Amino acid sequence: MTPRPGPWLLSGDVRQCPYDPGSLLPAAVLFDRDGTLVADVPYNGDPSLVALMPGARQAVDAVRAAGVPVGVVTNQSGVAWGLLTRRAVEAVRLRVEELLGPFAVWAVCPHAPGEGCGCRKPAPGLILAACRRLAVPPERTAVIGDIGADMEAARAAGARGVLVPTAATRAEEAAAAGATAPDLPTAVRLVLGEAVAAREPR
Repeated sequence: MTPRPGPWLLSGDVRQCPYDPGSLLPAAVLFDRDGTLVADVPYNGDPSLVALMPGARQAVDAVRAAGVPVGVVTNQSGVAWGLLTRRAVEAVRLRVEELLGPFAVWAVCPHAPGEGCGCRKPAPGLILAACRRLAVPPERTAVIGDIGADMEAARAAGARGVLVPTAATRAEEAAAAGATAPDLPTAVRLVLGEAVAAREPR
């Protein structure tokens, strides 16, 4: 089956500094959406159902305060199933940005698992596309998510993955993760470094 065009790249109006290869900070931090930044509501196209996960605002603010570009990489197979439209995905994106501020890039996979695309996590395509849009190297990028597919996609892209387990995370996914954190602010401290993250508002 030939997959429909994708991934979708939705860029916000965010100014970012050029990538500095000499910096000790990550070149970018990419968050999964559902189950990571916001509560997982299956196939959600209703902005009123968007609810932040604990620590999401603190975590995203800390990355921005460090001057690191922030993006979102998200599978949205509801598009392929006819349960979501691009307009609905955009509406939810706008609500997330009302709550968390603008992101430098959104990379969205609109495919179903069987379409054979290269962007649906655990494939690396979303991460690679987001890095291209941000003009940063994947190997200097961090990916924060809540399930094994997020970590596998990070690994396949050459990026660093940090798992923040939830009730949806399987034990074997947590065991296989290269790094785990109990919450989003701690995950950000891991990828930014303690000295930088210590400046985040508490």
